Amino acid sequence: MPVVVIANPKGGVGKTTLATNVAGYFASQGHAVMLGDADRQQSSRLWLGLRPAAARPIATWDVNADLIVKPPKGTTHVVLDTPGGLHGWRFNDVIKLADKVIVPLQPSIFDIFATRAFLDQLAEHRSAGKVQVGIVGMRVDSRTIAADKLRSFVEGLGLPVLGYVRDTQNYIHLAARGLTLFDVAPSRLEKDLEQWAGICRWLEQ
Repeated sequence: MPVVVIANPKGGVGKTTLATNVAGYFASQGHAVMLGDADRQQSSRLWLGLRPAAARPIATWDVNADLIVKPPKGTTHVVLDTPGGLHGWRFNDVIKLADKVIVPLQPSIFDIFATRAFLDQLAEHRSAGKVQVGIVGMRVDSRTIAADKLRSFVEGLGLPVLGYVRDTQNYIHLAARGLTLFDVAPSRLEKDLEQWAGICRWLEQ
């Protein structure tokens, strides 16, 4: 049972956007998915409450900021949305559970350096073969200098960039209805789905 953790100690970088869409992707593949929310803001849980009954089911995994437990039996895929400021024993608990960690990272010098120590920790766990780690550039155009700088920085750590997610209102409009890119007709979101192709391939490895 793969457990995919979405983590970055910095707030406001797009963790919940990634977590909900990863869960939506797994659900679109017919998996029994649970989405956990260890953030005190409970944004992912709020999103689940908006999800229409007709959409592919995504179950709630009852976790909280102070207690992260193993997911219940019967689940085939788990996604965990984590809080900003993740460190110490909470970080260790999450890494013990995780098979894969996705780090959303915006291409600003402030975001990059605020996340540096966290990425160094993850790189150590990756080198030890404990977990797979990938970076997703958030709110970025892959053709820009900012994207090049982000790519150079991450490659220096030995971590792969899985893809770049553009700054678009599509995510906001879908989230407001409890939906993801993978819940609507592909023809409406071709550009966004193209950006997710590399992320999806990595999730299936």
